[in-house]
Amino acid sequence: MNDISRPGKIIAVHLNYRSRAAQRGRTPAQPSYFFKPSSSIAGTGGELERPAGTELLAFEGEIALIIGRTARRVKPEEGWEFVSGVTAANDFGLYDLRAADKGSNLRSKGGDGFTPLGPVVLPAAELDPDALRVRTWLNGDLVQEGTTDDLLFPFGRLIADLSQLMTLEPGDIILTGTPAGSSVTVPGDTVEVEVDAPRAPGAPSTGRLVTRITEGSIPFGDFGTKPSVDDLQRAEAYGTPPTPGFVLTDELRAKLASVATATLSSQLRKRGLDNVSIDGLTSTRPGVKVVGTARTLRYIPSREDLFASHGGGYNAQKRAFDSVGAGEVLVIEARGERGSGTVGDVLALRAQVNGAAGIVTDGGVRDLAVVAALDIPTYHNGPHPAVLGRKHVPWDTDVTVACGGASVQPGDVIVGDADGLLVIPPPLVEEVVADAIEQERQEEFIAEQVSEGARVDGLFPMNAEWKERYRAWLTQR
Repeated sequence: MNDISRPGKIIAVHLNYRSRAAQRGRTPAQPSYFFKPSSSIAGTGGELERPAGTELLAFEGEIALIIGRTARRVKPEEGWEFVSGVTAANDFGLYDLRAADKGSNLRSKGGDGFTPLGPVVLPAAELDPDALRVRTWLNGDLVQEGTTDDLLFPFGRLIADLSQLMTLEPGDIILTGTPAGSSVTVPGDTVEVEVDAPRAPGAPSTGRLVTRITEGSIPFGDFGTKPSVDDLQRAEAYGTPPTPGFVLTDELRAKLASVATATLSSQLRKRGLDNVSIDGLTSTRPGVKVVGTARTLRYIPSREDLFASHGGGYNAQKRAFDSVGAGEVLVIEARGERGSGTVGDVLALRAQVNGAAGIVTDGGVRDLAVVAALDIPTYHNGPHPAVLGRKHVPWDTDVTVACGGASVQPGDVIVGDADGLLVIPPPLVEEVVADAIEQERQEEFIAEQVSEGARVDGLFPMNAEWKERYRAWLTQR
């Protein structure tokens, strides 16, 4: 590790990749930072202990800049000149302690071994700062990939910004942010990070920075903040955008599953919501009810240069299918374009393995017979054998999308059956499903009366006399 084993300062950027900002649901206008202690530095091949009594230890693969000479009040276009080397970093963080220091991240990010670096330092003079790549693997699976053309704030700008206030000294390290795909790691996992310059001569690489996760055995004492987590911290740690103020509980799921979408639709219409149906799609499992919160993926029309920059690697499509979680529905905007596949058998299987409740696309599906044989319901606009790039560029995730003529926001509740799909705004879910259950009870009573020979007039809808009989019927049940 040599010159990076004990830097004077470690400065980390909060948000700096567009993909991560989209995942978080916020894009900063200016960079912001936090410090990490030099005692958090570790090398490659070591073990990192997840402290006893904690559950949300998250990895963040990053590009680390090593300052080579003193920088004070430098210009953005000069910033890169003050970097001597680049290496791989893993900015580990413990979400269980995020509340402990109110944003400083001192304890949540400052633990021993929480900043592995290495193994090789690449000379900055031989690199183009706009053509670097960072990748992260979890147990051998690629889970993060970002390139520096996706940065919100280029490296030179970071150095200029920081040097306005403080002197950057030789050996100081700047952690430059992580792309989308950061998530939780558990004891037994192995996390690897690599930084390279794939288009440079010889494709120089830092090699893989390897960290093995172990379980701690010594609990936190009573003389400081204890670890604690909630659903918001879990959502952010796992990379799932939260829906503030609303949780789709198991009880609510069961209630929504117990009523027909037709009934829910009528209740939404009573509340003035006529444009909440996702239309024109076919389900691979029409007999299976779909209930879940929306995650979203947006495709834009294909353009060769944009597909070259956004269609390869760990693109938005792969990130969406990797991150969709249990009980969630991945809703895809494909502009109703049927001339290309938007999901195939492998990605549909990935969503199923993750426990997703369903997939909804207003585009085509490749390998339809295989997708239809899976357990996960997929609503689609027809089969097509062509690959994604023929018509689409995977652009972004967890943004408001249009699908089947309906607007869908991350966190909206999606309900589907053989009659179709509905989008229910979270604030309305409880009252809509409660009234839908009551409506179906009344309809059951009405149907029972009609089957016994009652006339429809005055019964459907019920007049005062029939409403009294209905209340008596309820008490008997």
